[in-house]
Amino acid sequence: EITSLLSLCGGKFSGEQEIRVNSPFWILNIPSEEMARGLMKRTVCAKSIFELWGHGRSEGELYASLKNYPVDKMLPYLQSDSTYKVHIHTFNKTLTQAQKIKKIDALEFLPFKGKVNLKNPEHIFWILEDYGTNPNNVPEEPFHLYFGRWIADGQRELIESYSVKKRHFIGNTSMDACLSFIMANHGRVKPNDVVYDPFVGTGGLLISSAHFGAYVCGTDIDYNTIHGLGKASRKNQKWRGPDENIRANLRQYGLERYYLDALVADSSRPIWRKGMLFDAIITDPPYGIREATRRTGSQKEAVKSVERSTENHIFVSSNYHLSDIFFDLLKFAAEYLVMGGRLVYWLPIYRPEYTEEIIPRHPCLKLISNCEQMLSSHTSRRLITMEKVKEFKDQDENSYLLDGQYMPYRGHNSFREKYFSGVTKRIAKEEKENQK
Repeated sequence: EITSLLSLCGGKFSGEQEIRVNSPFWILNIPSEEMARGLMKRTVCAKSIFELWGHGRSEGELYASLKNYPVDKMLPYLQSDSTYKVHIHTFNKTLTQAQKIKKIDALEFLPFKGKVNLKNPEHIFWILEDYGTNPNNVPEEPFHLYFGRWIADGQRELIESYSVKKRHFIGNTSMDACLSFIMANHGRVKPNDVVYDPFVGTGGLLISSAHFGAYVCGTDIDYNTIHGLGKASRKNQKWRGPDENIRANLRQYGLERYYLDALVADSSRPIWRKGMLFDAIITDPPYGIREATRRTGSQKEAVKSVERSTENHIFVSSNYHLSDIFFDLLKFAAEYLVMGGRLVYWLPIYRPEYTEEIIPRHPCLKLISNCEQMLSSHTSRRLITMEKVKEFKDQDENSYLLDGQYMPYRGHNSFREKYFSGVTKRIAKEEKENQK
């Protein structure tokens, strides 16, 4: 997320501590404070950002580092007519008030000239201490210490204010608010973009993009979901109400002006005119677990007699293999994304068989990031971010069929069976243990 947002702000990720994946603190090289503030106006992963004045593996190293920091960079924030306070944050350890005061007093060598104001200071300085990530083995002394000037906080309050629990219209697979914002940030969504979700469902992914000022639209094969009809997904509610729909969700957050429309359509059969239409495609395809994988069929494909279904309003529906879903999605993105536009989607994975080779590819799309979210001991899903780097030509339409790596992708088709085989084994194991 940080990498994507930095590139959106015109910067580039170059972290001194990229390899310290177990640390909650990162040192980033950001050209300007303006860019740092722009980054924090979007991120839901990062908590705060500081101008780093000094750091070290011990208090002595920290103080030596602070003494080497240019005084002319400190002085604008330490003037006699200014107010300040010093805050201490310890990760994985709690300090007493006496210990905190002792650490603050040890910084008296810094040229503070202003007055202390604990309630409403002009400048806030932080001491950050990293005691590792193991709560069962907390060291006496921190592994690393940092001191700096607070610049801005991230947008973590969006996770609560946009919580699915408070949302007007939800479904079985409505996306968690935090993940929705992370996906919009991976897609580098910005004001006046046009963002599309081909598996729109209840529109959870449209909300985060609209919050960032993008115009949003989507399609879904399920007539009832698009029109807000049928059985409700909310506990203690049997049927959906008259105003439970995607538009009502955006209206709930004051974002209705960004809503273009949602259409009942089959994502495997694009309905759009030719051309580059979308700045970002952000979606969560069905995995066949909570939502069925379906597409429109033909009379020839129908083995049984054809009857109009009152449930899904499709004359004939056929199974839509996961591998085909992802290939159709990549082909659609390659054709309809603007150059530099991004595709962000979730790919379900059976972990014992996972290799990077099974990530679907397309010659027009470059893989930007691949992040894992654990679902169970044997399954996870990968947040895949791809960027359009090559103009789509007619010969690219079925280029993946010529790829020698096409066969491994077919493993996605049996994800549902593998998912439930793990569930069955777990239930059997629990029953066996209960019998003992």
